[in-house]
Amino acid sequence: MSAALTDLPGPAAILFDLDGTLVDTVETRIRAWLAVFAERDIPAARTLVAPLIGSDGRRLAREVAAASEVELQPGDDELIDARAGELYGVLNHDPQPLPGAPELLEHLDRLGILWAIATSSRRAQVARSVAALQLAREPTVVDGSAVTHAKPAPDLLLQAARELGVEPGASWYVGDSTWDMRAAVAAGMIAIGITQGAAVDGDALRAAGARITLKGLRELLAGLSV
Repeated sequence: MSAALTDLPGPAAILFDLDGTLVDTVETRIRAWLAVFAERDIPAARTLVAPLIGSDGRRLAREVAAASEVELQPGDDELIDARAGELYGVLNHDPQPLPGAPELLEHLDRLGILWAIATSSRRAQVARSVAALQLAREPTVVDGSAVTHAKPAPDLLLQAARELGVEPGASWYVGDSTWDMRAAVAAGMIAIGITQGAAVDGDALRAAGARITLKGLRELLAGLSV
């Protein structure tokens, strides 16, 4: 196991973000958000939207609108979030696993390490990406519809820990966004940042609370294989 991973206590469970962590869908997410903002005549540059990917969609809608000095009416954030999900469903026709994702998850099963997916995405948006992983069994997935507050709130991660029957403090959370890292810290979990597939860099992930950052899942797989 690499020195950085050796410094961490062994996990009772490992939780994973989905978009940009297990599947290569960040750019598709960005395209969907830019499309819905264009529909709404809300100015939104990619540089504004990209760092917000991974956060609660309603929050993303409010932050982009505020940055563009557009006043949303009550409930507009929910409508924009839902529409972004619809557009994402259309665009996300051929999601691909990020390198090492299926192998890592299968390796965790062989090791007997519990794992789950905790994603801000809503259930209707999750199935195609999970199917792309071509796993031998149906994984535990906690999506944004299961909680009132998605990331950076810890609710998703805490719910996933409850479903696995593990203590949050004994768990790792692996993600590619600052929102993932902030949610992990808030949940009392060890935050591990993945820069492959991410819209942000390692410095941003560490500033948000990542204990370590890795270039990709194969690096995590190699560390757990030693």
